[in-house]
Amino acid sequence: MRSQGTEHLEVVVTKPGQLHELLDNAEAVLRKVAIAQRSAGILVTRHDPLRYTLALCDAVPFGETWEQTLSRPLVNGRTAGPSPVEN
Repeated sequence: MRSQGTEHLEVVVTKPGQLHELLDNAEAVLRKVAIAQRSAGILVTRHDPLRYTLALCDAVPFGETWEQTLSRPLVNGRTAGPSPVEN
């Protein structure tokens, strides 16, 4: 987990089985900041299966954590790219 400041963290998985622990730890760090500020929720963004960012976000209600995915699962070891936009 690399810190990008107190309102934004990046999680990069380097060992199998560590994803949930890393995400839980990062969310706990941001939750403490959110509680102190009492103004934003947490947005978790999946960039690919091994990289996530967590950030305080005014669009997310205080006390909530929302998730979004910017990529599709790996296909033959490669990210398939962003999901198409549905109309």
